[in-house]
Amino acid sequence: MTPKETAIVLAKALDSKKGIDIKVLETGHLTTLADYFVICTATSTTQVRALSDECEKTMKETAGELPHHVEGHRGGTWVLLDFSSVVVHIFMDDARKFYDLERLWSDATPVDLTDVLTEN
Repeated sequence: MTPKETAIVLAKALDSKKGIDIKVLETGHLTTLADYFVICTATSTTQVRALSDECEKTMKETAGELPHHVEGHRGGTWVLLDFSSVVVHIFMDDARKFYDLERLWSDATPVDLTDVLTEN
């Protein structure tokens, strides 16, 4: 699976658990950290955990891959899942505004998810 395909699969996984304002940013031309960032907002700490669990389950089932590293707290306001070429950021609304990754990575190329997600 290519990094872009992985990012799309993860965006769909977040969408399946009602993640809000899901964005995929192509960052490979800007940094060696990851080729893509997948960003989404959760409405509760319970949903943060459900979204991160769904990403792990989906990647294990589709690619046989687990995250290489997890930061944050599944019961907290944010979590980061590092799948090497794709990094997933799940935030509660206040944490997403605080970290403001879309502004920090404003030079990244947004991926069109119009035909991928049930709600954009």
